[in-house]
Amino acid sequence: MLKTRLKVTLEWIALFLAIISLVIFLTINSVWLYWLNVKLGHLSKIVQVSTGRIVQNYLQLLGYLQLPWITRLDMMDFPTSPSGLQHFIDVKHLFLLNNGVLIVTIWPAIHFLRSLSVKKMLWKLIRPFQIAAVVPVLAALLMLVNFNQFFIDFHKVLFRNSDWLFDPRFDPVILVLPESFFSQCFLLAFGLFELIMLWGVWRGRRSFLGK
Repeated sequence: MLKTRLKVTLEWIALFLAIISLVIFLTINSVWLYWLNVKLGHLSKIVQVSTGRIVQNYLQLLGYLQLPWITRLDMMDFPTSPSGLQHFIDVKHLFLLNNGVLIVTIWPAIHFLRSLSVKKMLWKLIRPFQIAAVVPVLAALLMLVNFNQFFIDFHKVLFRNSDWLFDPRFDPVILVLPESFFSQCFLLAFGLFELIMLWGVWRGRRSFLGK
């Protein structure tokens, strides 16, 4: 009995870790959202670099942050200060951790969902997903009330230093990473998570009705 309960608990943990890490992965790699910010925010005029080239720099940054074999940050048009580099190193560790969690949990999560589907027990998703669906709504409300404070608190939780406070004189990349882009990333992540929770509730109810 204890072994069965432990197995079920681990399956639920794997499922939610897979969902959260997948949402983060999709948000991080939403280059289309960054392109929109560069284009609509007229960032090329601010740094005197073309939109396409700014996006190329961003892709170089993403490559460094997510690919373990890229150990040197080298953006074409934006030099990085020692403190700025340290922040990106810290971010790289977090991104690699997230990707590692996704790799480890995605297949157990899929297997768990398939098992529930075969056993006609997807209705078990309803209550956990309903509860979890409240979290992004509350987080989004807190963010919308005062994003600046939300953003500061977010960094204080994840980072033990103030290297994330970039000075555009030494880390000009911050000029093409506007606060509005980060707020949209948070909203995108909350939205993706909410959609998955709603999908789970919908599938659970269909299973409960025998469909």
